Amino acid sequence: MLLIYDGSFEGLLTVIFECYNQKLQPDFIVKEQHYQPDMFDETLNIASDGAKARRVLRGLGKKISAPGIVNLFKFFHSEFSDVGFTIYEFVKLSLSSPVNIEKDYRQPSVLRIEKVVKMVNREIHRMHAFVRFQKTVDDIYASTIVPDFDVIPFIGDHFKKRYADQQWLIYDVKRDYGLYYDLQTMRIIYLENPAWSGRQKIKPSSLNEEERTFQEMWKAYFDSTCIKERKNMRLHLQHLPRRYWHYLPEKFLSAFF
Repeated sequence: MLLIYDGSFEGLLTVIFECYNQKLQPDFIVKEQHYQPDMFDETLNIASDGAKARRVLRGLGKKISAPGIVNLFKFFHSEFSDVGFTIYEFVKLSLSSPVNIEKDYRQPSVLRIEKVVKMVNREIHRMHAFVRFQKTVDDIYASTIVPDFDVIPFIGDHFKKRYADQQWLIYDVKRDYGLYYDLQTMRIIYLENPAWSGRQKIKPSSLNEEERTFQEMWKAYFDSTCIKERKNMRLHLQHLPRRYWHYLPEKFLSAFF
């Protein structure tokens, strides 16, 4: 049996609730946007239900730690195709065990979640390090990102603390949503028909004149401090993978690399 849900974490928890409620034994759990119909599939669509999802979460909270639940949420946002079924297996194992199984790496679901969460955490750390804001004509510091995983839910607090005195926007152009901070509150936003320039960056016409001047000055500084004879691309790429270059003004403006 293949169970289909709406793609939300709440929807997945609802699926898990119904597995117990209806005594279902799924072979796989898939988001509806990823499901490709097959005439031989036995499928069941399960609608998201907040009350049912909270019951699962409360039950799970009695079996694992709060950081363990956060890790499940991070694993879910990795967007791998097996997140639904792996979380179902983990929850089923947790609820049936008399002890906390978060560190029982003999269990495939526990080991899988541990490995993927490390990958997600690395991506979160890299977003903290590599996000570069550009000042727009509206005096908002904006940045576009294209992370490997859906890390928007996990990076906001870092930037809110670091740039508490500035209005800023971080937008995931791959998943088409982002975070906006207006000096008081931070919220999720969706832009209607945004037009990005090459490399999915903010259009130059939307940038503040001071920003364009600063970028040219930064380019000149970066080029002048680089010693071409000591260039070591292998070491450089080890510390700064090429897929993150498009975040950095010194990269997309410089002719050195």
